[in-house]
Amino acid sequence: MMRRMRGPDGCPWDREQTLDDFRSHFKNESAEVLQALKRRDYENLREELGDVLWHVIFMSEIGREKGLFDIEDVIAGLKAKMIRRHPHVFGGKRLKTSRQVMSEYRRIKAGERRK
Repeated sequence: MMRRMRGPDGCPWDREQTLDDFRSHFKNESAEVLQALKRRDYENLREELGDVLWHVIFMSEIGREKGLFDIEDVIAGLKAKMIRRHPHVFGGKRLKTSRQVMSEYRRIKAGERRK
């Protein structure tokens, strides 16, 4: 759908968007998610999460067009990060409390930053 929307017979506005344009677009959508959460408006939250997902798809398509990354790269990177940051779920580490999990998470994240 996104390729069609950005294609020659698609939407002129969608074709003109760049990754830089998403600084404000994504900020606005994220604020709408936060507002829906604050109001506990779960029907609106569902819609706003869809908008955020659409922005991820949109930016990933622009990344694909530029040869930078695509949606599969985004998903693979997320999957690898979640596995790496959850050794108590996907590895042999034994953590039983949220406090232990958060301590390990901070340690892993700090190691990632050093790299």
